[in-house]
Amino acid sequence: MPVEKWSDRVLVARLADDPQMSDDLVALDQSITHGKHDLVLDFSTVNYINSSHLARLLKLRKRQNSDNGKLMLCGLGTQVWGTFLVTGLDKLFEFTDNVSTALTTLQITR
Repeated sequence: MPVEKWSDRVLVARLADDPQMSDDLVALDQSITHGKHDLVLDFSTVNYINSSHLARLLKLRKRQNSDNGKLMLCGLGTQVWGTFLVTGLDKLFEFTDNVSTALTTLQITR
């Protein structure tokens, strides 16, 4: 999973489709420094998301919130977006269409 350091405060992670996505989320959670970054997750190559992925995303969201960091999800395909809608998690996460929009949103809100 490529992680780009966009600025001193913002990281962009481009997630891969399963089975790599599970490993990517674990590695991401272990590698980011507490309280130091806002995080943009690019789902543009992800076609499917399962309950394990959702649990890891919720854990990551909780950590980011406790560290005063933002977590933005972008580039979700129809099937992945549908999973967030059905589970009601569309109300917990912040979404944008693409990485550029996410970075712009973070720049405006910070």
